[in-house]
Amino acid sequence: MLLCIDIGNTNTVLATFDGETIVHSWRVKTDARSTADELGLLYCGLLEGTGSAVRGPGAAAITGVAACSTVPAALRSLRIMLARYFGHVRSVIVEPGVRTGVQLAIDNPKEVGADRVVNTLAAYTLYGGPSIVVDFGTTTNFDVISARGEFLGGAFAPGIEISFDALAARAAQLRKVEAAKPRSVIGKNTVECLQSGMYFGFAGQVDRIVERMTEELGEVKAVIATGGLAPIVIGECRTITHHEPMITLIGLRLVYERNIPAPEAPSRG
Repeated sequence: MLLCIDIGNTNTVLATFDGETIVHSWRVKTDARSTADELGLLYCGLLEGTGSAVRGPGAAAITGVAACSTVPAALRSLRIMLARYFGHVRSVIVEPGVRTGVQLAIDNPKEVGADRVVNTLAAYTLYGGPSIVVDFGTTTNFDVISARGEFLGGAFAPGIEISFDALAARAAQLRKVEAAKPRSVIGKNTVECLQSGMYFGFAGQVDRIVERMTEELGEVKAVIATGGLAPIVIGECRTITHHEPMITLIGLRLVYERNIPAPEAPSRG
């Protein structure tokens, strides 16, 4: 059983894989101040709650870990946690020097977040290229993959939640509201006006950026939505063709397989 861990700015997403199949998955809050022991106790508790064994034999035992983080402050705790709680299994942290098979066709490859690299690998493996991944998280990331599986770059935009937070903080008569589809684009009250701007505004932003990227690429085979906030607006996005909420974890599984060879089957006779 492979455990994959994606530490993002707002949330951490985890999943266990049995081969290519996701068996269990979780989404928890990211706290950059968490110690290695806090991470270890949290992750082990989640696993034990499903009957997966952190140590010991059995079909449900964790046999490997693949992880990535977009939070530099969390990396040190992650490394210590893996050595202390999962030191008996092989692990891969996606960082420079780890084989991903993804060529970074940009000005400064060191700037690319590990999550964008594994998203590129997973998107190309699942859907081919050219393709675009739209990741709805703390920021809305647009990652562009070439016909040969190269990472070509992309775009960043403020995420849905932080945009709402900024608006509520800077406008005296506005407040935070539920991020949801309003009954009409023409809001009849403050809540509906905020929801309309969010729902239709972000959907329009996604469609326009994807349309311009498609013009530059010439063609796109797939536009894949992912991230915890994707379900809020993708129903209004005309350009989204697929929704794969676990694309980063799938990419982590693929990276692990590239770096850790599968055990050889026992010989017969």
